[in-house]
Order: sequence, then structure tokens, then C-alpha cells
Amino acid sequence: MAKEVLLEDTNSLQREAILHTKGPLLVLAGAGSGKTRVITCKFAHLVKKKKFVPASIFTVTFSHKTADEMRERISQLTESDVRNTWIGTFHSQCNRILRKEIKALGYKSDFSIYDEDDQCNLIRHILKELNIYEALYKGVSSRIGILKASLISPEEFLSQGDGFSFDEKLGRVYLKYQDELKRCNALDFDDLIMSTVRLFEESPDILKKYTALFPYILVDEFQDTNKAQYRLLQLLSSAHKSICVAGDDDQSICKFRGAEVNNILSFEKDFPEATIIKLEQNYRSTQNILDVSGAVIEKNPDREPKKLWTDKGCGDKVCYCRFNTEDEESRYVARTIKDLYLKNNYEYDNFAILYRINLQARAIEDALREEDIPYHVISGTSFYHRREIKDLLSYMRIALNHNDNVSMRRIINSPPRGIGASTISKIEQEAKKNSVGLFAAMNTVLKSNSIAPSLKEKLQDFVKVINTLSAATYKTAADMLKDIVERTGYIEDIEEERLQNIMELITSAENVSVKDFLEKVSLTPPTSGDVPRKSSVSMMTLHCAKGLEFPVVFIVGVEEGILPYFKAIEEQSEMQEERRLFYVGMTRAKDILCLNGVKKRKLYSKVQDQEPSRFLVDIPKTCCQWVEKAVPQESAMALKPTRLAPKLSAAHAYIVGSKVKHPAWGVGIVRDCHEDGGDTKVTVNFPSVGLKRLSVRHVHLEKM
Repeated sequence: MAKEVLLEDTNSLQREAILHTKGPLLVLAGAGSGKTRVITCKFAHLVKKKKFVPASIFTVTFSHKTADEMRERISQLTESDVRNTWIGTFHSQCNRILRKEIKALGYKSDFSIYDEDDQCNLIRHILKELNIYEALYKGVSSRIGILKASLISPEEFLSQGDGFSFDEKLGRVYLKYQDELKRCNALDFDDLIMSTVRLFEESPDILKKYTALFPYILVDEFQDTNKAQYRLLQLLSSAHKSICVAGDDDQSICKFRGAEVNNILSFEKDFPEATIIKLEQNYRSTQNILDVSGAVIEKNPDREPKKLWTDKGCGDKVCYCRFNTEDEESRYVARTIKDLYLKNNYEYDNFAILYRINLQARAIEDALREEDIPYHVISGTSFYHRREIKDLLSYMRIALNHNDNVSMRRIINSPPRGIGASTISKIEQEAKKNSVGLFAAMNTVLKSNSIAPSLKEKLQDFVKVINTLSAATYKTAADMLKDIVERTGYIEDIEEERLQNIMELITSAENVSVKDFLEKVSLTPPTSGDVPRKSSVSMMTLHCAKGLEFPVVFIVGVEEGILPYFKAIEEQSEMQEERRLFYVGMTRAKDILCLNGVKKRKLYSKVQDQEPSRFLVDIPKTCCQWVEKAVPQESAMALKPTRLAPKLSAAHAYIVGSKVKHPAWGVGIVRDCHEDGGDTKVTVNFPSVGLKRLSVRHVHLEKM
């Protein structure tokens, strides 16, 4: 493949980054500047021009979707099979290493991977056992995750405590939590990274093996790495220093997960010989959007300065509107979306509504329904973390790993078997007394005479199901799931929506081995859930918007206490993160960006006076159209949409998106249809004359 093909449609700085192969490289890539493309083309260049073996390039990014897209694009560029290459997330890469090497840390290679739900369930159990307030489990789980991201072990944490504070209690929970994980032969998400770092630091021979295996390292979204991930990269590149990282410190918004924005600054210190290339040409947004977002983010100290530019032109000015109430704000957003849609400028999936907290969604949903606009809330909850899905996956895990106590506790009464709390407590005590798993303890209890015959029969039936599943050989994971459903009676009397989810799970498991399927779902983070749907408006928090882009973006609630969030106002580092969050939201917009706020908003069951966000002060008014006064009450009705009448029957309705023919104007596309006083009114876009609102009673339209 000629070099020109690899570098096609790249700018001079992108080309420089792609062709640089000697020594460490830091690519500071602004929003929409094509950093993932650089990583992808660089991989192809290393293979085609520098003759690297594809499986020798350790490549990490932060989502499975990006990794899959990268793998597909590299396959096209290199005309080679890249299925077995090391392209994936940090967690999937570390899992792959640990499956081969974890015996050196005293684990078995068939360890389970606990997700956030499993982690919380285990911590709740430990808090209860230690007589610590059980409702603290989420905070404790978060703190333990941050400690692991910072490579702080339970022993190290306890040695720092004074013996009397809550931190000492946290240390005891953390210590017991790690002991329980070891007993269950399980790791949580943060352990995957931390354990790999520990493996390399404690086993120089293993580290040497992997530094030799990976002579080049590529890292996308470097700004979102935490201390543990950065240490892993340092270890893997310690022998050759051939590492390229690409990131944007202005888009680091994962501090709550332990991400260290300073890793970019640290890279320059830890690799003093590094070449630094800045990508500042933006291919997504108009110049007005870039100037507004740039003016906001440049107020953050300790950042790498970047001046984004585009050849797309200035575009529309950014619009800022302030209303009396959240209902007026929401109606304005819905009406604007409807008008842009009816003018045939945009489809519904071209719109995104972003907000800081989920509480803001209610009023927006009401307004969209009022206008009969289809929408989709991206909640960030993965399909694989729904209750019924987790239950069936727990059956699979306990069948493969009898020591998995978390899965055992989850399914012992799912579906209901009448095994009461006292019986479960007896099994727990037996497990603790003999230092064994719950499944082994259950077998011991069954051999005793301490339980009633009817209860013994229920336990025996459960044990038989698990043993049968363990002993069976399944061609695919779908076969195993069907067997679980049949043997457990799980889908009896189940509601339709949950049944559909189970059917979808089984479909997704076809043609995949049990081991590979469990690996895949175990490595799916809880925030990799819903994706924007076609023909519907996307609604999501600003955190969920990372990595997405839309032609039209509304950011609602640009007010003090919401954006920036009130909990961040007293802490400088938190305020900087809020500013980055706002920046990320604004740079999702390609053509139109609307910022909205209100004077009064109902929050936590109380109507509060709201002040405009301090971030708005930084926006240059030359790039923004300001409507700073609240909408007067008498004109607020102009924003209120007319409630649509019930939909027409299928026999008479003109379906939105269908074609109709007008006797004079020719063929057009139906953009809206509703009934008005017994007459059908349609809005049709005709290429020859534009948008027309017509009465079907008075105009003959031929359906096509």
C-alpha cells in the first residue's frame, strides 16, 4: 500500500504524528481534531511501512465500540486479519494478560470479574457483617475504586490511618473486601489494572516477556488514564520508550473515576525526550462554536494551550436564552426542534439535549411528548446490568466458578425457591467456619440433619441444577442460556419486557463460546449502555455525551448550582472539571449550539431562584446571540405548543416520511400529520416550493 493512501485526507500535523516512529510521542489533540484517526493510521503505517507484526503493537482506547471500529479500519488499511491483535480497552488487555499469568499472584486463571453491581453487593454484605451502616455501600465502593486507581492497597491505606476515624473503618472494609474477592477467585474492574501492575512489578521475568512482545505502544484518550493505567504504560514501555499517546487535557471529565488529567503533564516529565505535536484543526464544529467553547476552557489553569480552528466557516452564532421557568425552557427547546425538523433541515436523530443532572430530564420529556417528538434517554446503564440479565449471567458464572459467592447470593432465590434468610445465614456461618465458598458450605449443610426435609429438597434441587450446568458441555453460550432458563423455570410468569431482554441476550450469545461470551459481558462497563437511536432526539447527561457528536445541541440549565454543580463550587480542582464538562458538551455540536437557563427551577421539591452560570461571563458576545431577559409571562404562551390531537387511524393518516404527490407542486415528503376539527392537516416539503401546510379536505394529495 502506498504511503499516500495511508495519509489520504490528513493535514500536515496529522501526517507528522503518523510518520513519527522513533521515541515517545505526545499528540495533544483538540476536540474533533481526529486523534483516533491518527492512532488508527499510525498502526497501519507501522505494519505496512515499518514491518511491525500486527500482534506486536499494544493499542488501548477507552471503549469497546472505538476498539471495534479501530480494528475494522486497520484491517481495511493493512489488508490483513487483525482479530487476534492487542487492540482493546485497558481492562480487556489486562484481563488477557492475567488469564495467562495470574497464577503468579495466587489466583486461578478462571477467575470471575465483578462489575459495579457485584462490588456493591459484596460491600453491603461486609458492612452488615462488620456492623457498619449498610447505606454507606455506594460511597465505600467509590472510595475503594479510587484507592485502587491510585495503586493504594488495603495495608498501605490502613498504615496511614489514626485508628479512630471513619477512614480506619474504610480500611477494614477494604481489607475484608479484598480477602473475600480472593476467596471467591474474583477480581473487580479496578483489580484488573492494579493486579497487572503488581504482576509486572513483582515478576521482572514476566515484565520482560511483555516488553519484548510489545515493541510499540499506542494510547487513545490518554487524558482519561488514572495512576494505575499510567503506571502500566510506563512499565510496558520501560525497555524501549516507543510509545505514542494521544489525548486532550481539556476533555478530561472522569475525575470521579480516578482519572488524572495531570498524566499529560507528567508524560512530558517522565519522557523528557518526547516529541509533542498539537492538533488544532477541528473537523466537527463551526468557528463560532469553537470560539465560544475555547473562551470558556482557556480560563482553566495548568492546561496545554490550544487554539482550535476550522475551515467550515463561522456558522450560526451560539444562542443563549434565559426563561422564567424550566417548563418555558423545555417548551422552547421542543418547539425549536419541531420547527427545524419541519423545515426539513434536520432529522430527529440530529438533535441532542444535554443536562448536568438527571433531575432536569423530567420537564424536557414532558415538552417533547407534548410536541409528539420521538426521543430516547441515554441513561448510561448497560443492557448487561439489567436485573434479569444479571441473574442469568450469575448462573453461568457459578456453574464455571463454584467459589463465586456474589453470584451464589444473587441466584439462590432467583427465581423464588422459598429458601429463607435463616437458612442462608446457616450456610454463611458454615462457609465462614470452614473457610469455604457458599456452594461448598451448602453441600455440607445438606449432609447434616439441621434442616427440615422440605427445605433440604429445595436445596438439593438447586445444587443439582448447578452441578448439571457445570458438568454439561455446550457448543455455544446461547445453548447454555437456554438450558439455564429451562432448568430453573426463570421465565415462568415473567413480564413481557424482561422476557424480550432475555431473548435478546440469547440471540447475542449465538455462535460464541461460553468462555468468550462471559469474558465479553464481564468486561462491558456499566456506562456503556444505550446508544442514540435513529429518528429520535437524544437526551443525556453531559458525562454521557463524551465521544458523541450531533448537528444541533441544546445544553439546558446553564446556571449556578447546576453547571457548575453546587458540590464543586468550593473546590478548585472540581470547578476546573466542571468547566471541562461544559466544554465537552459545547464541542459536541457541529452546526447549532443553544445554551439555556432559567430564573426559577424546581430542584429537590423546592422552587429555587437561579443565577446564570459564571461560565457565561467568559463567552465573547460577538460569537453569541444573547436573550438575557426572562421571557415575559404574556409572551410565554407563544412558546407553548398546541397539544396534538389523537393520531389518525392507519387507514387515513399520512405517515411522516412518506411521499405524496400534489397536482401542481409534484412529489413531496410528509413532515407532520394531525387532525384539526375533523380535517386532516399535513405539512409537506416540496423540493420545488419548500414547506407547505395543507388541508387534505381542500387539496388532493396522492399517496405514493
